[in-house]
Amino acid sequence: MTQFHEAAAAAATELGADALDVLATRIAAGWPAHAILSERGWRFDGPAAAVLAALNSGGTRHEAAAYLKGLAEGLRRGRATVSVETVWSGPASNAVPVRATAQVLLDVIAEAERDLRLMTYSARPHHEVRAALAAAAARGVAVTVVVETLHGADGALEVEPAAAFAGINGVRLWHWPIEQRHGSRGKMHAKLAVGDRRTLLVSSANLTQSGVSTNLEAGLLVRGGTAPQRVAEHIDQLQASGVLRPLGGGRRA
Repeated sequence: MTQFHEAAAAAATELGADALDVLATRIAAGWPAHAILSERGWRFDGPAAAVLAALNSGGTRHEAAAYLKGLAEGLRRGRATVSVETVWSGPASNAVPVRATAQVLLDVIAEAERDLRLMTYSARPHHEVRAALAAAAARGVAVTVVVETLHGADGALEVEPAAAFAGINGVRLWHWPIEQRHGSRGKMHAKLAVGDRRTLLVSSANLTQSGVSTNLEAGLLVRGGTAPQRVAEHIDQLQASGVLRPLGGGRRA
């Protein structure tokens, strides 16, 4: 596999089919690198820049563009295969087999190869989740966790959720600043995990021992389709626009 093929495979995972098509079209049309990278934002620039830097090892520009379009089409066909499973915390039913939230969450984290995004309202240290996140970061997965804050919860939480992830190297924490909230000061109440833009867990469970294990909570695990990609893209845009910001200040980690 050439440097171009490696960069293209990485870009396919990062960008998805539509953005990959844009990149291919611009390469085929002879756009210079600075023009290709000037419009779609920082989440596009990194993977696209790696592809552009490796163009010389991928044949002509038209051959490279055709290869990228083939990858994009393959992604679209893969999305046509979608599986959806119910996921539960709390008491099990002997008559109906269900998957446990804690194990599904650990599976999503363990399966991630490139990027992992988690969102939670409340969080408490959970040994297995912390170990799984540390292992993911250690193998090079970009791990992002979006949490509520004590200030944002306005007295509804007792413990700072970010403390649940303290000391895990490579885990980047983000939040929804008060000044970005409107009206009656909404809460950062989303609870989800999305791995590699292809697996999505949406649940009522917070990232606490009671949330993922003992409370009666329900969720869905989605593999394939457009939903995981779209959720990751929405989080990316909230980060890029400054609606979500890294804990500690700045625009991005």
